[in-house]
Amino acid sequence: MLLTLIRTRLAPYRSALALVLLLQFIGTVAALYLPSLNAKIIDRGVTQGDTDYILRTGGWMLVITVVQILATVAAVWFGARAAMAFGRDVRAQLFERVNSFSQREVQHFGAPSLITRETNDVQQVQMLVMMSATLMVSAPIMMVGGVVMAMREDIGLSWLLAVSVPALLVSVGFVISRMVPSFRAMQERIDEVNRLLREQITGVRVVRAFVREPHETQRFSTANTDLTAVAITAGRWMATMFPTVMLILNISSVAVIWFGGHRIADGQMQVGAMTAFLAYLIQILMSVMMATFMMIMVPRAAVCAERIMEVLDTESTVVPPQDAITSVSSHGMLDLDGVEFTYPGADSPVLRDISFSARPGQVIAVVGSTGAGKSTLINLIPRLFDATKGTVSVDGVDVRRLDPEVLWRSVGLVPQRAYLFSGTVASNLRYGDPDATDEDLWAALEIAQARDFVEAMPGGLEAPISQGGTNVSGGQRQRLAIARALVRKPELYLFDDSFSALDLTTDARLRAALAPVVADATVLIVAQRVSTIRHADEILVMEDGRIVGRGTHEDLLASCVTYQEIVASQLSEEEAA
Repeated sequence: MLLTLIRTRLAPYRSALALVLLLQFIGTVAALYLPSLNAKIIDRGVTQGDTDYILRTGGWMLVITVVQILATVAAVWFGARAAMAFGRDVRAQLFERVNSFSQREVQHFGAPSLITRETNDVQQVQMLVMMSATLMVSAPIMMVGGVVMAMREDIGLSWLLAVSVPALLVSVGFVISRMVPSFRAMQERIDEVNRLLREQITGVRVVRAFVREPHETQRFSTANTDLTAVAITAGRWMATMFPTVMLILNISSVAVIWFGGHRIADGQMQVGAMTAFLAYLIQILMSVMMATFMMIMVPRAAVCAERIMEVLDTESTVVPPQDAITSVSSHGMLDLDGVEFTYPGADSPVLRDISFSARPGQVIAVVGSTGAGKSTLINLIPRLFDATKGTVSVDGVDVRRLDPEVLWRSVGLVPQRAYLFSGTVASNLRYGDPDATDEDLWAALEIAQARDFVEAMPGGLEAPISQGGTNVSGGQRQRLAIARALVRKPELYLFDDSFSALDLTTDARLRAALAPVVADATVLIVAQRVSTIRHADEILVMEDGRIVGRGTHEDLLASCVTYQEIVASQLSEEEAA
């Protein structure tokens, strides 16, 4: 997965990577040439007292060093740019793919896991790419070149290379094999910590209201301890790596000096050659150590790449049609015919045999007990889910054959949990229509009974809104969400229990102001309160995923037992009449 991800996503940057390879080759060759020149200075200049030779050769060493520095700096610069571009592209592709997911895929992965994959996982792979461009590319060149140059200096000591390099590789391979499971577990523990942290921050008021701080602290402490334990295990193995490398490096250096000294004493080797051989051995082992450093990152990056590719390879169950219909002749028509929906892995359908029609100018209400399937029914219309049986048609076309943009332009959805984005009041309302004027926004706020509190906020339309709308009350959030849908001016309004946080007076005023605005549109309202939907043109009563009654408020009072029970639980006998 790691190689697939890197190979496919780095393809646009082949030219930059080829330049990195060339520059690293130049810099590494320059570094390999320096010990040879140093050996010549010792053997020809120092031992023979030839100062001119020392100066000439030293000058060449200075020039080569400058070339090495320039080539290495340029290689790092181009490599870092390619790596950062790679990370940017992968994050963008992940974001685009997650945006294409239906609710089913989002629930499958979970929001905390998707956030971790988008940020931490991409960062791990991006860091591997950058370190590969700066270290890994030069390591094999240094290793092969170092072996060749060392054997040029003295073939008699080359057996030390055949011992030290494999010993280092075996030691490093053993440590890395022990680290891979720990890194895989670490990413899962990070997901769990993110999930608990997100959950506790979001539900902090509930936690405090029920005095559950000690319990939640214990839950987070357990997850945090688990993450720490896995990280410590991985860290312990990682801590053994560099001492192992340095031990082998130092033993090899001592061996070169020991056996090289004997060869010098026997006249088989010169001092400069031994110095160069020692330098090349250190360069070879350092290149192995650099590759080792990369190997530390590879296991964790491989796990992260698997998680990233899992998201990128997941196709949405709600896919745009091949030959999408982009224009419709009628507008505001809604038809459901024999609709059934079953959640993945569920034993029984949530919705069964749902059939009804709604036309422009009509207000259709859906009421029922909790868990009756009302919100699921609403979610089928804008294709947040696809019906597992039957058809959902908007403007006479099955939504599965309709171009998504055409469908979404015709629908104004106010979800059950009103959500606002960080920004301003105006920026949130313009989600409905980016081209809406300030007058349009104020008009929508007036209808939604939100003008008064927006005018009282510092800045008015430019008043700041925090993420999720947490700096306004629940009722204010709902009214802003309703105003956002009104700014869109759709042909089909879907209100999913969107009046529950409003007091009865505000609810009544809002519905009265809303009536003339949506007179030419189709309105579908899901509600818990009977007072909100009692004047609807038709009320659908749902129970256990089925429609058990339909008609006006008066008809249902006379014929539907389930509706009678709902009314009796909310209204007095006089109010019901």
